[in-house]
Amino acid sequence: METEQEDRLLLVVEDDAAFARTLGRSFERRGYRVILATNLDDVSLLLQQHSPGYAVVDLKLSGEASGLACVQTLHAHDRGMLIVVLTGFASIATAVEAIKLGACHYLAKPSNTDDIEAAFGRAEGTTEVELTNRSTSIKTLEWERIHEVLAETGFNISETARRLGMHRRTLARKLGKQQVK
Repeated sequence: METEQEDRLLLVVEDDAAFARTLGRSFERRGYRVILATNLDDVSLLLQQHSPGYAVVDLKLSGEASGLACVQTLHAHDRGMLIVVLTGFASIATAVEAIKLGACHYLAKPSNTDDIEAAFGRAEGTTEVELTNRSTSIKTLEWERIHEVLAETGFNISETARRLGMHRRTLARKLGKQQVK
């Protein structure tokens, strides 16, 4: 059976090798033991040998499976695992799905080790979240719809553009812009 050390074992699922190494080293300095995976197949193999208590999962991974599939696999392996989804493609749709699939928190990049570790500590919901009086803009609604369809298509740009009825270059240009809040 697993040892007590597994409680401080962190799985980082990230296909950007440099970012994964940097994040891993930062968590190791905080006393975690870190293992790395780049895709769903790696996650499945690692779970045969390890039982991490924590996971940081990038939403957009290269290959066919998204980070959401990894979240689902990790949660099925251990419902008590604290899973934080980290993404540069944040949207309400993917945040909701990540939480439904078992993530305890969802953070938009850029986020640092402090943010991620704090998210592990905020696994339970709170009623203390500040509500805004600002209504949602058309640009924000468009951004969220684009990312909802992106998630549905497994981040396939061509298929997303087709479903949204826009040219692929137009979609690529919109994705290259910063989100307007």
